Amino acid sequence: MAVLRKLARPLLAAPFVTAGLRTLRHPEDVAEVVQPLARAVGARVPALAGDPRQLVRVTSAVQAAAALMLATGRAPRLAALTLAATLVPTSLTAHAFWTVEDPEERAHRRARFLTDLSALGGLLITAADTHGKPSLAYRSRHALDHRHPVEAVRRPAQAAAASTVQGARAVAASLTGSR
Repeated sequence: MAVLRKLARPLLAAPFVTAGLRTLRHPEDVAEVVQPLARAVGARVPALAGDPRQLVRVTSAVQAAAALMLATGRAPRLAALTLAATLVPTSLTAHAFWTVEDPEERAHRRARFLTDLSALGGLLITAADTHGKPSLAYRSRHALDHRHPVEAVRRPAQAAAASTVQGARAVAASLTGSR
């Protein structure tokens, strides 16, 4: 399974690296399409208000960086979640097929939207992949199920203390008796 992960992660990340770098170099190609989203984000994040090219640059840089992290196996779960978080608004704005009247353009956008949905599914599976190790939630649930009652710990401790006291008394008796 490790070989499959090492092969699949770069394949899943490749489109995000290329699209992120292309959009980072030429944000004006996408800035017009994301104008409505830029206004909504600008209302919530004042630093990104105004120029939609700035939002496009930030998003594309995040996508390229997260895709490179995913491709190289550095924090792959976090990288996959980051890519998924950037993919949803991108897909909803750039491939909104339901807003187009032309049947040919509508079919083209629908195909791109469904491609993005399949990539989102792959990213979510990648984000949930724990490399065959139990997840943190599983480990914490089972740690609570397997904890030892106080009595199970106290009895052996009392027995050890009693034997230590008996040993100390025996040593003390032998030292006082030998004088």
